[in-house]
Amino acid sequence: MARLRLRSRCAASALAGVFGALPQLARAGEADVVAARAVCAEGVCRFFVTVRHADAGWEHYADRYEVLAPDGSVLATRVLQHPHVDEQPVTRGLDGVRIPDGIARVRVRANDLVHGYGGAEASVEIPG
Repeated sequence: MARLRLRSRCAASALAGVFGALPQLARAGEADVVAARAVCAEGVCRFFVTVRHADAGWEHYADRYEVLAPDGSVLATRVLQHPHVDEQPVTRGLDGVRIPDGIARVRVRANDLVHGYGGAEASVEIPG
C-alpha cells in the first residue's frame, strides 16, 4: 500500500508540474511592437523594431515581426531565432526592405508561437 501511495504522489506531483506551467504560458500574452522606425534611401529601408513579450521559453516566445504594406501584403519578415526571456523588450534590425513607390506608411506587427498575431502594432512613416 505504501508503494501505491508513493506512485500516486509522484504522479500527482508530475501532473501538477505540467498543469502548473499552463497558466504561465497563457500569461505571456501577445507580442507587442512598442517602437519602430525606418531609415531609407532610394526605396530601400532598414527597420529598427522593438518587441515586448513575456517570453516563457522555447514553447512560447515572440518568433518574428513583419513589415506590412497598407493593403496588408507582407513586405518583409524578421525571424527572431530564440526566446529572449531575460532581454525584454528586444530590438532587432531588418535590412534591405524594398518599399514600393507610392507607399508613405507601413505597419509592423509581431507574432508569438502561442497567440499568433494580435498584439499592439506600429505605424511607421517612410521617409522620402
